Amino acid sequence: MLSQEDLKQIAQKGMTEEQIKTQLEQFKTGFPFLRLEAAAGIDHGIMVPGKNERAAYEKAWTDYKAEGRRVVKFVPASGAASRMFKDMFAFLDADYDMPTTDFEKHYFENLENFAFYGALNEQCLKNEGKSIKELIAENNYKAVVSNMLEAKGLNYGQLPKGLLLFHKYENGSRTPMEEHLVEGALYAASNSESHVHFTVSHEHMPLFRQMVETKAESYAKTYGIAYDITFSEQKPSTDTIAANTDNTPFRTEEGHLLFRPGGHGALIENLNEIDADVIFIKNIDNVVPDRLKADTVEYKQVIAGVLVTLQQKAFNYLRLLDTGAYTHEQLEEIIRFVQQDLCCRKHDIKNLEDAELVIYLRNKLNRPMRVCGVVKNVGEPGGGPFLTYNQDGTVSLQILESSQIDKSNKEYMEMFTNGTHFNPVDLVCAVKDYQGQPFCLPEFVDKTTGFISSKSKGGKELKALELPGLWNGAMSNWNTVFVEVPLSTFNPVKTVNDLLREQHQ
Repeated sequence: MLSQEDLKQIAQKGMTEEQIKTQLEQFKTGFPFLRLEAAAGIDHGIMVPGKNERAAYEKAWTDYKAEGRRVVKFVPASGAASRMFKDMFAFLDADYDMPTTDFEKHYFENLENFAFYGALNEQCLKNEGKSIKELIAENNYKAVVSNMLEAKGLNYGQLPKGLLLFHKYENGSRTPMEEHLVEGALYAASNSESHVHFTVSHEHMPLFRQMVETKAESYAKTYGIAYDITFSEQKPSTDTIAANTDNTPFRTEEGHLLFRPGGHGALIENLNEIDADVIFIKNIDNVVPDRLKADTVEYKQVIAGVLVTLQQKAFNYLRLLDTGAYTHEQLEEIIRFVQQDLCCRKHDIKNLEDAELVIYLRNKLNRPMRVCGVVKNVGEPGGGPFLTYNQDGTVSLQILESSQIDKSNKEYMEMFTNGTHFNPVDLVCAVKDYQGQPFCLPEFVDKTTGFISSKSKGGKELKALELPGLWNGAMSNWNTVFVEVPLSTFNPVKTVNDLLREQHQ
């Protein structure tokens, strides 16, 4: 099935023939749905710290940073913003010239409220010889949109979200990348340094670097810190092979194998290369202006405080187990910690002998840990917090996407649709063990949690393989804890008109 030419192409991507055979086999067998116990809720699996507890966790985080720890803010930022402008691309292609849909009308009625209005006006003057107001006065709405989307103007249809102007300030407008630099200074700085890492696509790397060169110094002065801003690209070796509908390798017109990016789950490799004690993860578009940052900053410190508090307990228990000098009562205490604090349960734990029990507890304690902020469900798309069965038969907290749930199982669908919370991608991660050594994160991926989707290339249908998602299957075998955070900390921008919401004005 694979020719010598194919094997050469595979090797050039840093992949092996074995990997490709495994992926082709996955197209045939598919991926199993996850077995669910329940949706996580406030009474089972989601912490809701009160005011005094929040203050204690914030202090724990401040104390932890004072020990000279290395903290990194990790921002996946490689996606182009084209989906954000889907409705406006449709307007350009429409057989009418006036705003017709509610979306189009809302966009034009509020055009002056967008942070990019001034920059767009400049492009219209340059390319059309007329301002936005003049173009609209003569009903030339499409000229305005083409100057926003196309390369002759702002080129927003091809740029990544991180480089678009999102928020207005008195001294100019800011991009999401800049807002993340500000956040990094406010809650993730230690030793007077803020380490921020962006994953970007290859073609946009020069633009991101250019923005750092022009903007970072002024933020460093404002916040009295030094920035260490780094970038990485998704590795070619994390791409996945495309298949025909009969599960044979899909080939291009030239006869080459077709590879596709393996989804954001591929970024576990990038995350694995970050040198840090603690890593914050947050999506590029979930940012707010300074006037609304207080909740975000407070709760980021709270969930980080929860993380380092739990981690310290886990480390102490691991050191105790290392001594061999523990009592049965101490083992009972560790069991309670694993079951109650880390929400990881083994139904037949009472059947284990002490020696087996110690092996089990060591295994559950000595792994990466993450605390995830979750918000009350208001109907936004996103993964939900669940108690699920793992490969080893234990039950633990996981973030699930709808694709991982068996839609034909009425009980599971009720859990999913009636879930009280969902995950806005608000994570803080501890990635070193109790001896200070970094975990090898790819070893904690549940490889059975990928999924297959239908795509097309050159008019031909194909099957695409998505790797286990970064905060889903790629972190399945981590210790996971959920903390309720306020809805004000979740403000994603899925369409351009979302920038007109009060939270982005």
